[in-house]
Amino acid sequence: MTELDTNSIRKEFPILNQTIRGKRLCYLDNAATTQKPQFVIQKISDCLTNEYAAVSRGVHYLSQNISAKYEAVREQVAKFINAKNPREIIFTSGTTAGLNLLAYSLSELLLKNDGAILITAMEHHANLIPWQMAAKRYGRQLRVLPITANGELDLTNFEKLLDGVKIFACTHSSNLLGTINDIKELNRIAKSYGAITVFDGAQAIAHNRVDVQEINCDFYVFSGHKIYAPTGVGVLYGLGELLEQMPPFLTGGAMISTVSFENTEFAQYPQKFEAGTPPVIEVIGLGAALEWIEKHGGVEKFAAYKNALRAEFEAELNKLDGITIHGKSQNKTALTSWTMNGIHPHDVGTILDDCGIAVRVGHHCAEPLTKLLQVPATIRASFAIYNNSEDIKQLIEGIKTVQRFFNC
Repeated sequence: MTELDTNSIRKEFPILNQTIRGKRLCYLDNAATTQKPQFVIQKISDCLTNEYAAVSRGVHYLSQNISAKYEAVREQVAKFINAKNPREIIFTSGTTAGLNLLAYSLSELLLKNDGAILITAMEHHANLIPWQMAAKRYGRQLRVLPITANGELDLTNFEKLLDGVKIFACTHSSNLLGTINDIKELNRIAKSYGAITVFDGAQAIAHNRVDVQEINCDFYVFSGHKIYAPTGVGVLYGLGELLEQMPPFLTGGAMISTVSFENTEFAQYPQKFEAGTPPVIEVIGLGAALEWIEKHGGVEKFAAYKNALRAEFEAELNKLDGITIHGKSQNKTALTSWTMNGIHPHDVGTILDDCGIAVRVGHHCAEPLTKLLQVPATIRASFAIYNNSEDIKQLIEGIKTVQRFFNC
């Protein structure tokens, strides 16, 4: 398909064909998780019905067949982010698992003797707490790169903060502000100071064409469920030379070469980091989602459409009184966070739910950032390819209903 037919695309998502509290379902919580198209649902169902078996666990036909398909998805993911070698793709249970793996293994490799860790003020808890714990474990300093008033990274003292840093961990895109960071440039500067770079791509992967070779990063991590795949599967991309040196995070089956009661020799990467029974169904679902995205024109076309929706929504939102939008970078993903004067975000979310509208309220697992904004929480609407102007109209009317309820 050369042009996006979003009305037809919307029909591919069965869950959207329902009403909530008697209202048309307006699902705008896509930064939390996306809904799944019938194509992905069917692929998962077909696998469970006709092909399911344990990966790399048997010589029988079913095991050999599903193992080949599982590894084909690894190749598919490598192509999707332009990794040099499919072996540099490690399947995890999600972004959080990938970042925890790195916080453990990289810290074990790099922080035993010296070094600091640098993160940013806009990190999700998943790219903050693991590094915080690593810093405490090794007695190292955890530094924080601040943000500006419009929600962008403040790079004034970036190079000064990098002095002595062994690991620089940064979000590609903020899940609260929507800001897209120039990670190629951040990576260049950080590596010039000798830092190993880790980028959290959970929010960005659905909105940007990611090319890890062009970025030249050491590690890039994302989740499947943010891009129309099921939960329970994520991707950790890492440079082979570093993966070779890193110790495993989890141990058990599949990640070994030989075992005796006295000693264990680990398998090569990626298997070294994939302990336990592999997430067969989830990985098949991820492959289906990537196939579906490419079938409909690819990430770039999706992003252009979704960004147009966000701009349309923010233009309507700015016409209302008592609204503050948080995150005013010119380079944003398709999400908007805002607050309403005198109204708690949780009250807003409750009333919107009664209007059939699903948004996210809270600190979005970015509590330190919320505190910097000096608000208790925000309301967040995030757009996917199945959203449209009707969703925006419904949301704006819902916000007006909130204002009338509180006499604002």
